[in-house]
Amino acid sequence: MANRTDPAAKSIRGTNPQNLVEKILRSKIYQSKYWKEQCFGLTAETLVDKAMELKHIGGTYGGNRKPTPFMCLVMKMLQIQPEKDIVVEFIKNDDYKYVRVLGAFYLRLTGIDTDIYRYLEPLYNDYRKVRRRSPDGKYSLTHVDEVIDELLTTDYSCDIALPRIKKRWTLESLGALDARKSVLEDDFEEEEEKDENEQDGLEEEPAHEKDYYQARSPARERDRDRRHDNHRHRRDRDRGRRRSRSRSRSRSRDRKRHARSSLSPQRHEPEDGSAREETNKKKEKKEKKDDGTDHPDPEIAEANRIRASLGLKPLKL
Repeated sequence: MANRTDPAAKSIRGTNPQNLVEKILRSKIYQSKYWKEQCFGLTAETLVDKAMELKHIGGTYGGNRKPTPFMCLVMKMLQIQPEKDIVVEFIKNDDYKYVRVLGAFYLRLTGIDTDIYRYLEPLYNDYRKVRRRSPDGKYSLTHVDEVIDELLTTDYSCDIALPRIKKRWTLESLGALDARKSVLEDDFEEEEEKDENEQDGLEEEPAHEKDYYQARSPARERDRDRRHDNHRHRRDRDRGRRRSRSRSRSRSRDRKRHARSSLSPQRHEPEDGSAREETNKKKEKKEKKDDGTDHPDPEIAEANRIRASLGLKPLKL
């Protein structure tokens, strides 16, 4: 039958290679028009021509969940099980990006862990755009490196559950894989060398600067000094203006304070008992001096006492 696996095919992960695709998806592929018309009688050599005609990737789409041609060709590769060299040539093909993605997807389903990392990780450097058909039938743009990252890091892609693989650090610890070397490592080394050269140049830079300043023309020196002088004069003038303004403001404040003090009534502080007694004594002495009792002539002083007792004015002789 047309849907039977090649009798010479080996079992993958202990089962028929076609069983890597779920039964519902397999039945939809077998019933699709593309499978019946384009995939019948394909071999490993003629499969390349069909792969070159691919225009997009994806699993199923639409209300009836029709399979894409990409998924039909993946199913055909599982059925005929091409040799590993052919799959590697698919992956190394630089001219047709969909042929490369098809070979990478098939290797992810059927290959061993070390081969998957060894052949798929270099595809991280492929940034070409590819079309992906979503389940609602619409198209979206993605890149080859994003598809490869999805195959290496997720468990589900294009409506197919991907077989589990070991983590890369596990294989490195076991010695099955070497440490990954980025293609940008050479560029990083060149950048480090440039930085070192720049640092060496900066250490020698003061001598060059000294020569530069010594070689400047006298006209430039005069212009630079003139600019500095103008700036200094302008700064001093502004500073003097600010000082004169502050002085005038302080003078106006003093005038206002003096006017307020002259207009305000004088306040007498309350006197205590001792102060009152002194003032009373001063008044009594003044009164005594006014009544003439302290006159040097005793007769006049006596007469003034009598006149003071009678309420008459003292004699002033």
